Amino acid sequence: MTYRAPVRDLAFALKHVADFDRLASAFPEADADTVNAVLEAAGAFASEVLAPLNRGGDLVGAKLENGVVRSAPGFADAYRQFAQDGWTSLAAAPEHGGQGLPKTLEVAVLEMVQAANMAFGLCPMLSLGAIEALSHHGSDRQKALYLPKLVSGEWTGTMNLTEPQAGSDLAALTTMATPDGNGGYTLSGQKIFITWGDHDAADNILHLVLARTPDAPPGVKGISLFLAPKVMVADDGALGAHNDLRVGGLEHKLGIHGSPTCVMLYEGAKAELVGQLGAGLAHMFTMMNAARLQVGAQGTAIAERAYQQALEFSLERTQGRSAWTGVYPSRLYDHPDIRKTLVLMKAKIEAARGICLSTAVAADLAAHASDEAERTTAKLREELLTPIAKAWSTDVGVEVASLGVQVHGGMGFIEETGAAQHYRDARIAPIYEGANGIQAIDLIGRKLGLSEGQAIADLMDDMRDTQEALEAAGGALGGVALRFKSALDAVGSATAWLIERRARAMPDALSGATAYLKLLGNTVGGWMLAKGALAEPEGLRLALARVYGENVLAAVPGQVAAVTGGSGDLEIITPEMLGA
Repeated sequence: MTYRAPVRDLAFALKHVADFDRLASAFPEADADTVNAVLEAAGAFASEVLAPLNRGGDLVGAKLENGVVRSAPGFADAYRQFAQDGWTSLAAAPEHGGQGLPKTLEVAVLEMVQAANMAFGLCPMLSLGAIEALSHHGSDRQKALYLPKLVSGEWTGTMNLTEPQAGSDLAALTTMATPDGNGGYTLSGQKIFITWGDHDAADNILHLVLARTPDAPPGVKGISLFLAPKVMVADDGALGAHNDLRVGGLEHKLGIHGSPTCVMLYEGAKAELVGQLGAGLAHMFTMMNAARLQVGAQGTAIAERAYQQALEFSLERTQGRSAWTGVYPSRLYDHPDIRKTLVLMKAKIEAARGICLSTAVAADLAAHASDEAERTTAKLREELLTPIAKAWSTDVGVEVASLGVQVHGGMGFIEETGAAQHYRDARIAPIYEGANGIQAIDLIGRKLGLSEGQAIADLMDDMRDTQEALEAAGGALGGVALRFKSALDAVGSATAWLIERRARAMPDALSGATAYLKLLGNTVGGWMLAKGALAEPEGLRLALARVYGENVLAAVPGQVAAVTGGSGDLEIITPEMLGA
């Protein structure tokens, strides 16, 4: 099945949903012609170069041979072409060789890359995060020495957090960074789940590693960030000897087989401190927050890929008699239940895309708006939306990929059709870069309290403005307004309960965290579709908003009980009661 890059949908979402035009003064070079040219070129690369490698990457995968990781067939050549074409430099700063375009455009481009070949797309995604971390926290020397090579794509980057005994509990990590007496450090320890931790597609790999020094305090305050190159780099940029680090093994995974997920062993590897001692977690979060938004776009991407395949299959497969036409045998597409499934898949993709691109616009404004007040407001919006973009969009990815298998019926459960691969690939996205439960805890534990609740209040005000615009437009949009209003009222009720409960009964609040993220994500997704319908109040955009309203927004009031149920029943249930 071929992949068709959704260039028109992305362009529509940028302009009418994410308000990309707000970036005009900060990025005058990112005009409509430039944006369209970038999207078209990226779409062509994704469709013509990356998509054909996706199936082989799944079937063959990356291999570890004699201590060296060999990329999946065609991946290394495709990556070198990706870098040569300038895709890694799109949003990087010009002083490091970047093109200085908005991060929002980078997110849009990476969505197409991830949809075409999710396993491939993880490599540049991690490098972009490394660029972000070094740009914010690296020394002048580190920026001059490492950033140009990362920006050009000649070298790639990784993020080393997880250890076997620690999982998401970074306070428990034990990798040790010992001063070497010459201003550097030697790293000793094991990291797991390191995406693209080794490969043969680039000349060097820069590992950003969380570790603690011998005299560091316990817990997260003792964590620092270090850079350890695969191949040592001289001050003039020349490559030297191999560093004392190696791949201990490749993880055997449910999906993304083309992405080498490595166990990394640091055996006295030479490293240098990035930023301040003891501030490693904060520094790494610069990289992680960038990655979380990209993972949200990845959820959108895999949903788009699964949807396209399901739609194509529904148009080719004939079965049963159509309730509309009476034709026998009819296309699957001509059965109301199948078509409704496809429309809901499409609506949720557009909603997730809008959320991710809106988060990216807020991030660009937070960094580049000329007015300080606008930067502050945009930063609040970025921080509030990031856990929703990551968690809600990746849940949509899994849901839509699962529905894609369902549309295929039994053929979807057969690997040869490819539908199962999308489902297997999608399943990792709600787990990595902070599991979605952690995103929900972050949302209710920190983000609701941002600026004494100003972030959520501003979001609610903006959504109410759109709801009132729908009401004023009337007609079919008036029906969307009613569904949207009931959802907004439910969000207000659930938010007030959480804020009150958070202050005196945190277990109650935490037990409703995931339900709240879903409730808020469903509503923000409806907001995105409502803005699209206001821009084009007929045809597809209106239909998507209406169907989403009837099937998703209409259910939001009923989800409040899952938020406000409290933790009483959970507290009394023992493992033995559950059958342990």
